[in-house]
Amino acid sequence: MDFTPDDTQGEITSLAAQVLGKTDEPADQWRALAGAGLLALPLPADLGGDGLGVDHVAPVLTEVGRAAAAVPAYAVLALGILPIEALGTPAQRAEFLPPAAAGETILTAALHEPSAPLTSIPGTSGAAADGSWAVTGVKTHVPYAAEATRILTPIALPGGTGVALVDPRADGVEVLPAYNATGTPEYTVRFDGARVSEADLLRDRTAGHALQTLHRYALAGALALGDGLLAGALALTAQHVGERTQFGRPLATFQAVAQQIADVYVASRTVHLAAVSAVWRLASGLDADTELDIAAYWLTAEAPSALAICHHLHGGVGVDRTYPLHRYSSAVKDLGRTVGGAAHRLGRLGERVAG
Repeated sequence: MDFTPDDTQGEITSLAAQVLGKTDEPADQWRALAGAGLLALPLPADLGGDGLGVDHVAPVLTEVGRAAAAVPAYAVLALGILPIEALGTPAQRAEFLPPAAAGETILTAALHEPSAPLTSIPGTSGAAADGSWAVTGVKTHVPYAAEATRILTPIALPGGTGVALVDPRADGVEVLPAYNATGTPEYTVRFDGARVSEADLLRDRTAGHALQTLHRYALAGALALGDGLLAGALALTAQHVGERTQFGRPLATFQAVAQQIADVYVASRTVHLAAVSAVWRLASGLDADTELDIAAYWLTAEAPSALAICHHLHGGVGVDRTYPLHRYSSAVKDLGRTVGGAAHRLGRLGERVAG
């Protein structure tokens, strides 16, 4: 297998880096990404997009991570546009995808429940009520829920699981602010009889397929974002130890410093290879679940300790909020929680080994 980026991926990477590098203001960065057409990559041509897959969306998320940009790219692309494009009805795709790709609206997903990250057996359930479903339950750690036009919400139904497009402003939906490390919008969402119709459900090819697809895109997007975050923190730290002098010598020339920055490099390359491999398999239509789980474990196990080394090598400036390193470490903390944490990921791998 050859993971060398093709010409299109290279151009996407360069364009994303260029538009994100023009400003540090998140609102301007978001408008620039949309204006450059980078949010429309997975849309089909008839909806104004390029018809590209997750392997071409991943470089956008990697560059967002590399810049530690506080924009809703992960929510909109990985939790919204990609799954709706794959699973949505023609009416759903036409209604929700073009405005999201233009940066005018936000899509997100509610993947977690209390003490149950990325659960495949939702406690949130739908009961039949006058030709629709009355949804009851609680979802946690939902990014941009209050700002979204729709929340992709896994629910348990009498015939299995489904994924519903829920309006956060509908009756029976309560959106409560929550806290995270980065300070970006995040919420707990409570459902108390919120109504959804059959027209609000994404299409299931087989039982549970919609939920599995949503989880796969969520993990693939998180891996691409985490790959960029770790690479960006490494570059920032390497520049610092290369330029900062002590006893008349750059810090990078001290053996202990060189060994520690090498550890961060190894962690970054490990996460990169695991992420690219998993995304490649998903984009190729191969069974990617094991690779996604392996890569998610490496991300959650290696990235936090690597960021701790980066802070250590920066000394006092590493804990200064006017310096950008905290954006990377905060985002890594939130991303680790997004994919369930190292113990959860290791447990999933153990379940696979046990069969």
